[in-house]
Amino acid sequence: MELKSRKKLIFSIALSALIILTIIILSCLLTGTNVTTNVAEKSLAPNARHLFGTDSLGRDMLSRTVKGLRFSMLVGLIGSFTGAIIAVIMGVMAATAGKKIDSLILWLIDLFISMPHLIFLILISFAVGRGAKGVVIGVALTHWPTLARLVRNEVYNIKNMEYIKISENFGKSKLFIVSRHILPAVLPQVMVGLLLLFPHAILHEASMTFLGFGLSAQTSSIGIILSEAVKYISLGDWWLVVFPGALLVIVVKSFDSIGESLRVLFDPQTSYM
Repeated sequence: MELKSRKKLIFSIALSALIILTIIILSCLLTGTNVTTNVAEKSLAPNARHLFGTDSLGRDMLSRTVKGLRFSMLVGLIGSFTGAIIAVIMGVMAATAGKKIDSLILWLIDLFISMPHLIFLILISFAVGRGAKGVVIGVALTHWPTLARLVRNEVYNIKNMEYIKISENFGKSKLFIVSRHILPAVLPQVMVGLLLLFPHAILHEASMTFLGFGLSAQTSSIGIILSEAVKYISLGDWWLVVFPGALLVIVVKSFDSIGESLRVLFDPQTSYM
């Protein structure tokens, strides 16, 4: 990879990380008084005092949006991290536990991938209990298959390397080889996969909540904010949808940009071109 291209990727990662960090810091700095009911300032258009305007209860939309995004990112992080752990376990087992286990796990991967993603996520959420717990479990159980397939293929490649054969000849156990050699080797790919799962997890959490199947109405999440805002579009309160929706897209694209840039940087086929 040319130095100029590498610099562009690093700049893209830094800019995306700065955007995400800014939103997190803002959500911590903006006090709770900004999201309390203030009927005297209800349904105000964007102005110097309220950059994103206010909602029908007079709550500052900038404060609500960044706090909602922070909560959605937290739910997405827990869900995607749990999904990544499941993916690593399944991928390593498929590649190291024999052909029968491999066939079974591949069948499970194909089964999960073939199901309508959002509908399957909603069903799982209902089965384990709605709310944050249901969303996290639903996200984890629907986002592992693609990463598990990637881990499986990577482990198969590593298994045939010379240093793995040497460890086997020295009588090292399969658990030792997996923990000392295979897992460290696949960790960069897993981290990139986790970052690429993250934006999907945030979007699916927001979609579920927007449709009324996710978090409760009392929870401060971006899905709840957008769901409430739809009722007021016909009244001309466009800012209730535009700004939260735009920030959600920016956050999702930022995480996606970080993941894609790291994938290119870590890819052996492109990193030295």
